[in-house]
Amino acid sequence: MAEVSWPVEQLVVAARDGDVESIAALVSGAHPHVQRFAHLMCASPEDAEDAAQEALIILYRKIGTLRASGALASWMFRIVRNECLRRSRLLVQRHEPVVDATVWSAEEEVLQRLEAGRVAAAIASLPADQRRVLIMRDVLGYRGRAVADALGLSTAAMKSRLHRARATVHHTLQGTPGTAMGDNDD
Repeated sequence: MAEVSWPVEQLVVAARDGDVESIAALVSGAHPHVQRFAHLMCASPEDAEDAAQEALIILYRKIGTLRASGALASWMFRIVRNECLRRSRLLVQRHEPVVDATVWSAEEEVLQRLEAGRVAAAIASLPADQRRVLIMRDVLGYRGRAVADALGLSTAAMKSRLHRARATVHHTLQGTPGTAMGDNDD
């Protein structure tokens, strides 16, 4: 399958300037990239479809606010990521009210963000089948049977994928901060 490239810069500039045909072409051209990224980031296929749709709506409505035409991909990916995170938080809030009265110092907050970034990168590097199971079970807190049913798996298959995902993330996080998976010689 040939890789589809992002829309050319001239199209982005014309869309940013308000050309309706260019905006439509831009949304159409960005769609496969946005959808692929959403399926990598979101916990479920349904959330991925909704996040991709929301990102394309934002692109359509706010393309005029994009400052640099070369920043389209990172802008769209940020929108998708934020939408996936928002959907995950909503799901968790509906099921488990969390009260956290911890007050972080600026240094602790930076360290927490760095560690969260490492965990997110480790999860993002998992194969899609393992990532979905891990996110649904450990991040969103679904029961094992619900995860298995939602993904069309047996409970044993779900547990196997979850174990492999957890082991891979654990191994990745045990490496030196900043090293990619597979760079260790253990």
